[in-house]
Amino acid sequence: MSGTSDIKRVAITGIGAVTPLGNDAGTTWEGLATGRSGVGALTTFDATGFPVRIAAEVKDFDAAKAIPAHVGRKHLSRVGQFGVAAAWEAVRDAGIDQVSEEVYAADERGVAMGASVGRPELQALLDIGHLRATSGQSDAFICQPPAVTLTDDQNVPLAAMARMVGGTGPMMGISTACAGSGHAIGEAYRAIQEGDAKMMVAGGYDSLTTWLDVLGFSLLGALTDRYNDDPTHASRPFAADRSGFVIGEGAVAVILEDMDSARERGATVLAEVLGYGSSLNAWRITDSPPDGSGAIQAMEGALAESGLGTGGIDYVVAHGTSTHGNDQSETVAIKKVFGADAHKIVVSAPKSMSGHLTSASLGLGVLAAINAMRHSLVSPTVNLDEADRGLDLDYVPHTARPMKVDAALINAFAFGGSNTAIVIGAPREDA
Repeated sequence: MSGTSDIKRVAITGIGAVTPLGNDAGTTWEGLATGRSGVGALTTFDATGFPVRIAAEVKDFDAAKAIPAHVGRKHLSRVGQFGVAAAWEAVRDAGIDQVSEEVYAADERGVAMGASVGRPELQALLDIGHLRATSGQSDAFICQPPAVTLTDDQNVPLAAMARMVGGTGPMMGISTACAGSGHAIGEAYRAIQEGDAKMMVAGGYDSLTTWLDVLGFSLLGALTDRYNDDPTHASRPFAADRSGFVIGEGAVAVILEDMDSARERGATVLAEVLGYGSSLNAWRITDSPPDGSGAIQAMEGALAESGLGTGGIDYVVAHGTSTHGNDQSETVAIKKVFGADAHKIVVSAPKSMSGHLTSASLGLGVLAAINAMRHSLVSPTVNLDEADRGLDLDYVPHTARPMKVDAALINAFAFGGSNTAIVIGAPREDA
């Protein structure tokens, strides 16, 4: 990032969400604030005989109601619909749908979203293989209409979002697993800071509730298989008896704008992005390093850029997956980064209620942090009956805590060792 005085301040002016806790940002926040779990029985496929039969699924979602016809729903996959619906809510929340070319030119508007790479539905490939094996014709195949290929493409939802805001500026589809929305928001922030855009739709969307994903994560030992009959208690970040994460799905989107331009058009500023850090563990694909490295680098980078120092952070929105290694590593990292201030801040894990939204997870953390600032209320870490040995930070167990929050650090750490951290602060008038 350039070190010149021309770096722009970046405002968050709108937010939208489709999550296991609700199909909009307000209902999602209500779920987080009240400690309501979105985890239940798997319904996206028949999980009979699977070791894991629970997930945090989006419920009662109606794309026809959530996405206007002019945006285009025809070629959107189910998860793409989540992303576009969240973006549309964020656009309306920010009033961007009413903004003319005189405010932001088309090439000053862009999109950056974290998402899993699109792939063919495995069942369709199995059907093709079965047909080839049983038809007696080695060249037998099922002809897929072009529309199916478009539905599988990661860029189609981003293109819909770009049309939504009339944007011809930067468009970035980022696939870094659980860090995806962190990288997307961070890179959108950079684009505005450095003058490459003035307004960006940013966030993430994902759904890994397919039988292939559930089976794969189960075989890796990453998902908890102890709560099939008690799903609301399954996600237990930082608890001594945690046994793995709960797979989730959903989308969160925010609108980022150049601060001066946002204020000039009369936008309501929800928060300001103050810092962004990114790193790679280079350790193992599936595990976080026990010494917290990688995560430390990302957090320190975001904090340094924010200029706040460790004493200026009130709240850490933890990645907090409920896996043994991640929660241990993240706690070690927070202690090393914050030092003497580590036990003064509060730390909570939205995944205890939402499950793991993978590419959308840091976006959900931003939603939790913005609302903590707006409502002076930190959402809890539910199911934390007894913290694990050595995990002795203030994790806000069970019940939301009233407190003033002026600045928050949000973490996201991914399979493959990719890490992001973002610092946001309450709106302020000074530079």
